Amino acid sequence: MNEQMASFMDNRYQKMCYNRCGHSGLLLPAIALGAHETYGSYRDEVAARACLYRAFDLGITHFDLANNYGRPPGTAEQLVGKILKSMPRDELIISSKAGYHMWEGPYGEWLSKKSLVASLDQSLRRLGLDYVDIFYAHRPDSQTPLEETMAALDLIVRQGKALYIGVSNFSGTQLEQAVQVGQRMHLSPLTIHQQRYNMFERRCELDLFGHTELNGIGVIAFSPLSKGVLSSKYLGASLPEDSRAANVWGKKNLDEVTSKAKLDKVQQLNLLAQQRGQTLAQMAIAWSLHHPAVSSVLTGASRIEQIEENVAALNNLAFTPKN
Repeated sequence: MNEQMASFMDNRYQKMCYNRCGHSGLLLPAIALGAHETYGSYRDEVAARACLYRAFDLGITHFDLANNYGRPPGTAEQLVGKILKSMPRDELIISSKAGYHMWEGPYGEWLSKKSLVASLDQSLRRLGLDYVDIFYAHRPDSQTPLEETMAALDLIVRQGKALYIGVSNFSGTQLEQAVQVGQRMHLSPLTIHQQRYNMFERRCELDLFGHTELNGIGVIAFSPLSKGVLSSKYLGASLPEDSRAANVWGKKNLDEVTSKAKLDKVQQLNLLAQQRGQTLAQMAIAWSLHHPAVSSVLTGASRIEQIEENVAALNNLAFTPKN
């Protein structure tokens, strides 16, 4: 073992803040790394390996995936699974999800017991793992009884295929209904909710956080940079060639991001970030973490420099009436 690697192992966990996920015993790094639209899509194995290794060096122990991530769907899990073989499994939190379209036929999406169990079995094979730490129902399903979905998640826990279960993209009312169903049926409790939350998208404050706090459920906020808009990436005159906007987004999303009204707000927020001694991305991450309901934020990164910048947000999480 070289001196540099020994140094990383000595202080890895001192570099990161770990927050309790709701009322559970699970501690999550304040910043997690996700594979959506990045690894297995427009970034190759070399870039993915560099990012996962550097993230872990900085204390990011949570890597988030879903069955349909990558191009074609499933590629992200295959790619990350290869990299995980060279990493210490017991020091990592690996999450996956099911619910969006994955394969043809009536069982390839949504939240039936057949779909959830089959999807997780496929994810475990792609990842090369015996279990995931967190498994999510990826979106609400109005056609499948909630009792069946919650019972399927409970079965997955009892089978040892997931340690914790959660939901993603549920409204506050839908989450409350899921909690009540689980309690009535004496099922494994929901530990975590994954939802979009950032300075531009704050509906969670009205519709969700009251329910998660009441029920002791942690929140991991995805898209804290609003698809990269809350970063310096789009402050210039031209679109960066390595950005998701240039590689993945459609015209509708791109037009929304580059509208004058949106960019004017971004410029004003950037000035505020400078007053705080932070980059815009760092301030945006700190802002999402500032809400007491949020245990962790889920970030994407195509370069190690982005990961290093994101983690540096933890150096200033305080906000005042002025900034």
